[in-house]
Amino acid sequence: MMRDDVPLREGETLQPVPWSREAEQSVLGALLLDSEAFDRVGDLVQVQSFFDVRHGAIFGAIAGMASSQKPADVVTVFEALSSAGKAEDCGGLSYLNALAQSVPSAANVRRYAEIVAERAADRKLRMVTDEAAGVAREGSPVAEKIDRIATMFAQLQQTGLRSRPVAAADLLPAQIDYLNALANDEILPGVQTHIQSLNEALGGMAEGKVVVIAARPSIGKSSLAEDLLLHFAKTGHTSLFLSQEMEKRELMERALANLGHVDYSRLQAGKLQDHEWTQVTDAVEQLGRLPLYFDDQPALTLMDIRSKALHLAKQGLRFLVVDYLQLCSGPAGARRENRNTEIEEISRGLKTLAKQMKLTVILLSQLNREVERRAVPEPTLADLRDSGAIEQDADAILFLWPARSEYVPGTPRLIACTLAKGRQSSRAGTRLALEFQGAYQKWFESSEPIKHTTHSPRGSGGFSE
Repeated sequence: MMRDDVPLREGETLQPVPWSREAEQSVLGALLLDSEAFDRVGDLVQVQSFFDVRHGAIFGAIAGMASSQKPADVVTVFEALSSAGKAEDCGGLSYLNALAQSVPSAANVRRYAEIVAERAADRKLRMVTDEAAGVAREGSPVAEKIDRIATMFAQLQQTGLRSRPVAAADLLPAQIDYLNALANDEILPGVQTHIQSLNEALGGMAEGKVVVIAARPSIGKSSLAEDLLLHFAKTGHTSLFLSQEMEKRELMERALANLGHVDYSRLQAGKLQDHEWTQVTDAVEQLGRLPLYFDDQPALTLMDIRSKALHLAKQGLRFLVVDYLQLCSGPAGARRENRNTEIEEISRGLKTLAKQMKLTVILLSQLNREVERRAVPEPTLADLRDSGAIEQDADAILFLWPARSEYVPGTPRLIACTLAKGRQSSRAGTRLALEFQGAYQKWFESSEPIKHTTHSPRGSGGFSE
């Protein structure tokens, strides 16, 4: 006979809790009838998905046997529970027999498991909501409380996000359609930039990818990132620039200089000629129509970044720039013990965000100081500052470095761009020649060769990013 009493977990109350006794029993009964049915539910439910602690223990025993490729039935599961000293607490052999007799077959086991998973998610939501209410009543700073609560709900979003394997044969029709569309120029593998050599190296800026642009200070990574975002916004793609160094006013000045083809220094000083004011007016009108957003909050946490991206989800956010990684912070209130670990978590979190929201994340990063001490200042992957996780998480890594030691102030600067990593590119190691026109905050392709000359100390030709 089936028992109705359910042992409560520590901390639980007698308030109504969302769960389905029938669904939990039906899942277990189906698995006891057909141990191969575990393959149909293993991606949906886990031990903690079951509210009845007896059911969780029984499912754990079945899962352990499935992992060891051992058959699970009433007798073998009873033996496994007995060996663990849990058989009596789980109702003994009679309860296992009752479970097996509660369903006619395992045909609907996945539907039963979906119900169990749904109820478990509902319980988790209620628990997180209660915890968030407790945090809200604490006396800690409001910003810290908001960050902690945002972290709770972000983690809740990850609950149950597990995909199932799909047979290659089932994927073929969509793949063939995709290849045909590429061949007929109906789609592109990624959004194209305004720099053709960069398009050829990267194949475009694809969804779900993290592209790292790394350089030493004052080489131009921020200006290149903003120039790229302006291009993407002009082609209709919603873009967000998160700057932890510059204020929104500075970002706007760069954008106006770029769009209006106005001297950046004179624009900053407000000393423009009449025709330049006309150009600025035109740039203001153009910028006002672009789906481009700026944010200058310092010390961003991963939850800050996620929250800002989600805020623009309804606007179809497609590109996100984070400037720059090493200025980001760990979770508010968390004890800072290892900076490398913090950087790894942020890097990995941005990759997850890119995949979940189908974004291209352009992540700016600093390089180690040792680069400046070399005769030829071309960076390597070992120069990425603070963490090797950047190398692992990035889909593409671009290094910017001075292509020649001499520099004439007031002229365009020749910058080498090395594709140090390209996960979907066969051109890793390619060096591109780029030209930066600092007066207008614009980047172009250059036809000049990259000369490997002795590097002069930084400061002889540095320029504003």
